[in-house]
Amino acid sequence: MSTSSMYGGDMNSKDCQQNANDGSVGSPMQSSSSKHINMPPVQQSSSQGQDPLLSSEQMNHRTTKEIEELELTPLTQPSLEMKESWVLKPTSAKKKKKFSVACLASNIKLLLWLGGLSGVSCIIAITLSKTLPHDHNVPPRTKDNSIIAIPLALKFFNAQISGKLPEWNNVSWRGDSCLNDGGSLYPNLAGGYYDAGGSIKSSFTMSFSMTMLSWSVIEYGSKYDVSGELNHVKGLIKWGSDYFLKTFSSSSDTISDMVSQIGMSGQSKIPNDNYCWMRPEDINYKRDFTVCHTNCPHLAAEMAAALASASVVFRDQVEYSATLVRSAKSMYSFAEAMSSKMKSSEHWDDLIWGGAWMYYATGDNTYLAKVTSHELANRAGAFSRGPHYGVFGWDNKLAGTQLLLTRLRLFLSPPFPYEDMLKTFHEQTSIVMCSYLPDYTKFNRTKGGLILLNHGEPEPLQYAANAAFLATLYSDYLDASDTPGWYCGPSFFKTQVLRDFSTSQVDYILGKNPQNISYVVGFGKKYPKHVHHRGASIPKNKKVTCEGGWKWKESSNENPNTIEGAMVAGPDKNDGFHDVRANYNYTQATLVGNSGLVAALVASSRGGGGLDRNGIFAAITPLSLAQPSPDPET
Repeated sequence: MSTSSMYGGDMNSKDCQQNANDGSVGSPMQSSSSKHINMPPVQQSSSQGQDPLLSSEQMNHRTTKEIEELELTPLTQPSLEMKESWVLKPTSAKKKKKFSVACLASNIKLLLWLGGLSGVSCIIAITLSKTLPHDHNVPPRTKDNSIIAIPLALKFFNAQISGKLPEWNNVSWRGDSCLNDGGSLYPNLAGGYYDAGGSIKSSFTMSFSMTMLSWSVIEYGSKYDVSGELNHVKGLIKWGSDYFLKTFSSSSDTISDMVSQIGMSGQSKIPNDNYCWMRPEDINYKRDFTVCHTNCPHLAAEMAAALASASVVFRDQVEYSATLVRSAKSMYSFAEAMSSKMKSSEHWDDLIWGGAWMYYATGDNTYLAKVTSHELANRAGAFSRGPHYGVFGWDNKLAGTQLLLTRLRLFLSPPFPYEDMLKTFHEQTSIVMCSYLPDYTKFNRTKGGLILLNHGEPEPLQYAANAAFLATLYSDYLDASDTPGWYCGPSFFKTQVLRDFSTSQVDYILGKNPQNISYVVGFGKKYPKHVHHRGASIPKNKKVTCEGGWKWKESSNENPNTIEGAMVAGPDKNDGFHDVRANYNYTQATLVGNSGLVAALVASSRGGGGLDRNGIFAAITPLSLAQPSPDPET
């Protein structure tokens, strides 16, 4: 589902229907720039009379049938000989040389002569350094674009803050807003984040955005630290988590309802947050909010994921982390209770995603047993090869879950009864990664190189950013587990090709595209100036009425306030872009979009720091993963 149906005027309900049509990774593109290594297929029949080593030309002409078989058969594994070849062989020790007394005397004379020459050289160098002019304006070492863009992309979240602004907020044109959100049952709902270009607060998309930020911090905390943004991003996550704790009875062990949205997007009651075009600071009408009782397992599971992942981020704050874990447990139980009474298939990906995060937050094998059950995986779409298989986003979490659980297998290798499903997730993750490569055509690309994961629908950048994050993360997982690459059918690819893919998508977003425009506001010399955003489009000192703000929406003038760091929806399938405020399919920025962008930027940055291999496993003890003892003989 495209985000146009979600935001289109700002927010609608989740639509995550699973497509049952069989799909495939696709046939390889006719390209001579393939970066894979051709390996012999396992157990290839000698009766075929073919060379087991495929040439690059043969690989580039593989049939569609061969690629379809990639998804229908287990991935071939390297032989023992191949694995051994990955390990660097020790070099033979050099024999010590023996010196005679005569040789030693000759060498002493040579050393004395060289020492004298070295002394003269030092004197000349010191003299020149004192007499020649100095250039103190030597340019510093160039940072890569990802590191430069991280603080900017995080600043967008500052611009989306609702409620009383924290002291660390640095967006000059924002002020306190919507301080009276709430009602009789939930009197204090101020806080949180505005979802996109309006003043609606959606608990679902906000939860996914916070989960993404938490995941990126858990994996790459050292990179955030190097960039100077660790405290900033943790402050943003806490701002979201504190708001979530207000949206349900967080002090109770059981939950019976929760707030799903503040602000209305329909047209039935005017004024409302979709109809009006005004800064949130100037809203003077009563804002309604929606409470869910029985039909939002997707929301409850996603909020459980947000709270659970945040508890890992703040594990050094023991009391706060424990509060988040306790609330996440209650929320996940609420999701399961609602799920058991619903026939809808739209929430299973959220349930398995939330369960994976619950396991990492608690170390409780009960959650691991849930998420490695074949039934839940099947319902979540793990075995359905539809056109959206492998597309990770707010509307489908499956690809992210598969990677999260692949991580567990690569580093901890849980035994029976978990191994079978974890192995399946690992193989499925490998197939997803194959589908991202330009050698395969499951997903089209624009001429400029942007992968069209939503198949040409509007607002493609958020999905490309998410894929860039997953690809870099998988490559780092493989490297950290001493695995040089992975198989796509008979072809072996090195991890570098995933980083190349991620870099290509990040570069496109930051300006390396046919329009030569950065789709992140404030980055580079050319970027969108008419972002679909109420607060940015109306001057700070202009207080307007609900309908009085329409003139600012329709104005062709540039936004008077620059919403720095906002990643807009992006180009169309032909690399075309229209910087028009009223057309949100091009110019709207969203929380979910920027959360994926931040994750991709941090993962792909190369300025220092790296993957935290073990931090996510803090709650998991080796003993808890030990294989159960057999029943005693009777």
